[in-house]
Amino acid sequence: MTFMDKLNVTENLSDNERQILAYIKAHLNAAAQMTSQELAAATFTSHSVIVRLAKKLGYPGYRALHEGLIKEVQAQLLQPKAVDANFPVQPGDSAMTVAKHIADLTTNTIQTALTQLEAADLAQAAQLIETAHRIFIFASGDSQIRARSFQNKLSKIGLYPVIADEYNDADWVATSLTSDDLAIFLSYSDSGDSNLRIANRLGQSQTPQLVLTGNAKSRLLTNATCALVVTQKESALYKVSTFASQISFEYLLDTLFAIIYGHKYQTHVGKLMTDLSTIHPQR
Repeated sequence: MTFMDKLNVTENLSDNERQILAYIKAHLNAAAQMTSQELAAATFTSHSVIVRLAKKLGYPGYRALHEGLIKEVQAQLLQPKAVDANFPVQPGDSAMTVAKHIADLTTNTIQTALTQLEAADLAQAAQLIETAHRIFIFASGDSQIRARSFQNKLSKIGLYPVIADEYNDADWVATSLTSDDLAIFLSYSDSGDSNLRIANRLGQSQTPQLVLTGNAKSRLLTNATCALVVTQKESALYKVSTFASQISFEYLLDTLFAIIYGHKYQTHVGKLMTDLSTIHPQR
């Protein structure tokens, strides 16, 4: 029987004991911080009543009951709950409530993304990255931040992607791509006419294209060699921030990096140890 199940057993309890149970269930976090005397004062009862209740619930005393309460609070803290991806923050939320909502949103977003992935698509995407002569990433706004993080990771294993939009000259950059290169598009909703124009041009030059998007109807999918489509319950405009979309991109890119790293694990780890001994010879 779980701790919460025990709190729902009200048979053979006095009114004062039921009052204590009701308070604990309504104020789990606060009760977990209380001594028996503090709980007695909050419920207008007494220490002896609390001890008697603990024994009726199957505990030898209040200390054991309190330990069960703490474990329940910790379990609930780790259990993700549904969170509005667009407005995970509400007026009056405490700092810890906000922290829990963002943690839940992150967990839920990644789990939702995982259920939409296919092994074959991940394998193909990783292969495209590994075998490309040059890699160019087309991303703007918040997505470009994710792109830079991915760029930094790949540079550690000898792959050096270029952020095509870095100087607002993506159109010019695209003209140099060939069938030996790879274009990666990060566009959660609809990328707009600029990237679509570039994608069409790259289609003519037979440049492989990897598309990461949250829009199953994205126009970029027409020319995609491989696509990772992960939808989330995030509005295109009406939201506090791009929490879910960017969590998705970060997760997808981290996953691709980890897959690529694993393909030559011993080589990469060996290089890491060599680099560390060169950079920090005294360690």
